[in-house]
Amino acid sequence: MTLQPRDIALFFIVFGLIVATGFLQSWNVALGIFNMGLISAIMALGVNMQWGYAGLFNVGVMGFVALGGLGAVIVAMPPVNDAWAAGGLRVIAALIAGLGTIVGAVVLWRRMERGLRRTALLIALLVVGFFVFRALFDPAVEAIERVNPAATGYLGGLGLPVIIAWPVGAALAAGAAWVVGKTALGLRSDYLAIATLGIAEIIIAVMKNEDWLARGVKNVIGLPRPVPYEIDLQNDPGFVDRVTGWGFDPVTASSITVKLAYSGLFLGFLALLLWLTQSALNSPWGRMMRAIRDNEVAAEAMGKDVTGRHLQVFILGSAVCGLAGAMMTTLDGQLTPASYQPLRFTFLVWVMVIVGGSGNNFGAVLGGFLIWYLWVMVEPFGQTLIGFITAGMTDGFWLKEHLLDSAAHMRLLTMGLILILVLRFSPRGLIPER
Repeated sequence: MTLQPRDIALFFIVFGLIVATGFLQSWNVALGIFNMGLISAIMALGVNMQWGYAGLFNVGVMGFVALGGLGAVIVAMPPVNDAWAAGGLRVIAALIAGLGTIVGAVVLWRRMERGLRRTALLIALLVVGFFVFRALFDPAVEAIERVNPAATGYLGGLGLPVIIAWPVGAALAAGAAWVVGKTALGLRSDYLAIATLGIAEIIIAVMKNEDWLARGVKNVIGLPRPVPYEIDLQNDPGFVDRVTGWGFDPVTASSITVKLAYSGLFLGFLALLLWLTQSALNSPWGRMMRAIRDNEVAAEAMGKDVTGRHLQVFILGSAVCGLAGAMMTTLDGQLTPASYQPLRFTFLVWVMVIVGGSGNNFGAVLGGFLIWYLWVMVEPFGQTLIGFITAGMTDGFWLKEHLLDSAAHMRLLTMGLILILVLRFSPRGLIPER
């Protein structure tokens, strides 16, 4: 699949808008939009793999993105030694006991014949395992969360380079996708949507309430970065002399330099993912996935393992979303579970895929950049527009007050309007699947 001249023109228009923002407002703002556009494009690629390749309706994007952010904390943050001494090993023992109970219940259910004896033993195993788990887990968590709760109160991480956290975040999301997929992929698509939504809410609830894991709503701040800190550049005499000689302010130049470094990292990962997804789409595997998407009954009649292939692509797409979540947490420098809202991490990514063109990887990338640009810029544009419209109205006039109060909702209005227009005039997206 190659880009047509119209497709290239669309990319030029979107990147032109970002460049114009740099000239008219600030290069810091433009680069911030570009960096989050890169991450959004990666999220859109993950959802496009599930929906565009296989027709899987995943509305739990938020949960897989959050697991990627959790992976960044677990890998990159330094361990809290006092917390580990207080209850770290007991938490691990409790988790092993809980996992062992689940595995034992599954084995018992499969090995024993159906009957009252199997049911009684299964209930007994689950009850005993639950009490053993809670007896180990609760005191350990209480001891961990008492360790300097204002600054830590959690186990911390492994203290490894943050780049390693990105594939780990992808692996955590893939693991959750395997659990959901094994449960729901053999059912109708609406059941899959319910299952993914449910697991996403469970993940967010756990991250908000289990302080021992990642401080809950207290947030984890100060994540290590793969690029220099602005203050380090500002304290570097060589950097200061160089940018001053070019006529730039060292503070502004350091911020732009850091954002450019992030841009290079994210752009490299996006280019690699785009190459991999394009290669997969054009391979026999990709043609088989599209055949399954278009007619599952015919594909199954030809001997294809439909459920197994669905599970495969669901795991791959979720892993890509987890990778994007780890990258975003690294960019922000903090993990804030309360910020994982469905509006931003599910609805917005789906709009990116639909507007860009589901089934087309380049369309997903275009949608990621375009929708994120509009998401950031529409609100200030809307406030300016409403201010211009109401300039001639007298203060206190009900219509003026109503319009000014509604300016904050311009984002939602614009997203809905764009979605309606695209579905009406280009229902297959701006760069449709060919």
